[in-house]
Amino acid sequence: MIALDLITDEIPPLKNSEQCTKALHWMEEFRVNHIPVVNGNEYLGLITDDNVFDLEDPDVSIGDSGLMLAQPFIKGDQHVYDVMKIIADMHLTLVPVLDNENNYLGCITVPHLMEMITNTASINEPGGIIVLEMAQNDYVLSQLARIVEENDSKILSSYITSATDSTLIEVTLKVNTKNLGGILQTLNRYDYIVSESFSEDRFKEDINVRYEALMKYLNI
Repeated sequence: MIALDLITDEIPPLKNSEQCTKALHWMEEFRVNHIPVVNGNEYLGLITDDNVFDLEDPDVSIGDSGLMLAQPFIKGDQHVYDVMKIIADMHLTLVPVLDNENNYLGCITVPHLMEMITNTASINEPGGIIVLEMAQNDYVLSQLARIVEENDSKILSSYITSATDSTLIEVTLKVNTKNLGGILQTLNRYDYIVSESFSEDRFKEDINVRYEALMKYLNI
């Protein structure tokens, strides 16, 4: 999935000639802390609520305000992981998308990104979750897939998390069965450490908790 596939038309950009106070109204309406600013198709940057609050005259146009707008963006052909990284690194509530000629194409909002990831990561598919802990050098997805398939199941999705100060990783597998007994027994037989296993309902609850925490962190 690339950035072009994630664009939403929910939030339009502001023109450089429009008042800074309009940016605040839109941020409140769309529940974001950033609004893209354009001059025609040219992307000028993101205006933030802090930008406007710092102005002596917030009714001035963006172009006449003298603001130095930050210019984070993603290219339309970049991967969804690049989108997630720039949002996390810069604490953005949305990220503008540009084409190869640097023309503004639209933006990706955090809620829309989360919705798309949820739909494409097989989170809504019925099944169970297995969380494994292992050394980085021991991770072989093909071997894990073989173990799962030996138990008449399939891996629907997987992801890895790791701490910077550790050589251990956590591998989360979503499989297409709620009956995890056979898979867990086989994993134990191959000396895999299963740190957690739980049902689809608990997994969705965990995802919702993490999503709500992210929204609070971004002040949405």
